[in-house]
Amino acid sequence: MAMATVLDRLGYGIDFPEKQTCCGQPAFNSGYRDEARAVARHTLNVLADCDYVVVPSGSCTAMISHHYKELFTHDSPESAAAENLAARTYEFSKFITEIAGVEDVGARFEGIATYHDSCHALRELKIKEAPRRLLANVRGLELREMDAASECCGFGGTFSVKFPGISGGMAATKIESILRTGASTVVSIDSSCLMQLQGAISRAGLPIRTMHLAEILASQ
Repeated sequence: MAMATVLDRLGYGIDFPEKQTCCGQPAFNSGYRDEARAVARHTLNVLADCDYVVVPSGSCTAMISHHYKELFTHDSPESAAAENLAARTYEFSKFITEIAGVEDVGARFEGIATYHDSCHALRELKIKEAPRRLLANVRGLELREMDAASECCGFGGTFSVKFPGISGGMAATKIESILRTGASTVVSIDSSCLMQLQGAISRAGLPIRTMHLAEILASQ
């Protein structure tokens, strides 16, 4: 909803196709290609008529723009549809800075924040500077870089379930880095990372909150 609020302020008409579902990444990453293919085929149909598909998640964006085409044979109609959809699919911060051409959305947020680079956004989509430029233009916000900003938070979807000890250790390392910045808010563009970090932060009883970039940009 925060993402829709920002896009609406920038003058974009918002449509939310109610038949859309999960992008299929959990099945894809777990090796269930037939199940992932069925979800991808459904998504291709549901989003076929959209001018742009803006996604508040680097991991979901990467699934649609990078991996859908792997699920279909090269010369199939679905493969062509996947390529077409990939060209219209953008992660939220990249859409604002590159398509809307805006870096200051008129947001205000009082406090010190630090930014966490999610793995899919940074490594697959090569998104690093766009969120930071947007945060730099938020009035009242002081952005402090952590020394482990690009390190994985340890979630990794099913990874956190299969290897809880390693996942928890990675989260602890990340939180130590967050604490060193003195920030009271951790910002990211992937809700999965935010869920992982908030869980560890809450269990430790720390006075830190996690927020999606869209929530910060929607604040006034």
